[in-house]
Amino acid sequence: MNIQVNQVNVAYREEGNGEPILLIHGFCGSSGYWDNVFEELSQTNRVIALDLPGHGESAVQGNIKEIDQYATFIKDFIDVLKIDQVTMFGHSLGGYITLAFAEKYSDRLKGFSLIHSTGYPDSQEAKEGRDASLNKIDTEGMEVFINGLVPKLFSPKHLESHSKEIEKVKKIGYSTSPEGAKHALIAMKNRIDRRKIIETTNLPVLLIAGEADQLIPSEKVFTTNGNHIKQVLLHDAGHMSMYEAPKQLVEEVIAFM
Repeated sequence: MNIQVNQVNVAYREEGNGEPILLIHGFCGSSGYWDNVFEELSQTNRVIALDLPGHGESAVQGNIKEIDQYATFIKDFIDVLKIDQVTMFGHSLGGYITLAFAEKYSDRLKGFSLIHSTGYPDSQEAKEGRDASLNKIDTEGMEVFINGLVPKLFSPKHLESHSKEIEKVKKIGYSTSPEGAKHALIAMKNRIDRRKIIETTNLPVLLIAGEADQLIPSEKVFTTNGNHIKQVLLHDAGHMSMYEAPKQLVEEVIAFM
């Protein structure tokens, strides 16, 4: 499906009835990231997954270059769908956006989840890595960049057993526009520390980490404890539990709802 958000085309998928769940994919992903969990979740809930600007089939929104701006875009998106409140699940980049949304528009949330994501800002080393990625996209193109990125998203022990999934994730990555990818890299590089939002929110929070995540280790996901926070460590997952441990991911989402 497609709708206009701020006069720009946005692609999304929607199925099911009940309390709305909004799934926000990670960097160089799309709504296709959720294919292995979408149908089961839609048995109990209204499930919506969109393509972020410049990703998948959504057009680039040239003014969006900060995480806060992505959060406002999400608010505008649910406004167009006439949804008052959602429970938001953000994977990686989607988690950074979810935290910014929770800071700016908490009244629009019933709860939120970070899936392989963190409230920490980028370290200096990570910022330098973002700059190197920007340069690689400019000099070598998206396909070379995606081919180097995607294997790092999976647990090393899954590189052979999940070869079909890895190829699918690469194909999704190829659909990302260079401009959309670069805007997201700049936004991630410049994002602020939002660990306090997790600690102080009055909303229920679900934090999901992969034991073999090579990008965001569990100690960067589980940054705080509280009665409102549930922490889940998936033992058979890297950064991509929707492919590596979809059954466990679905169970945790449904339990949280």
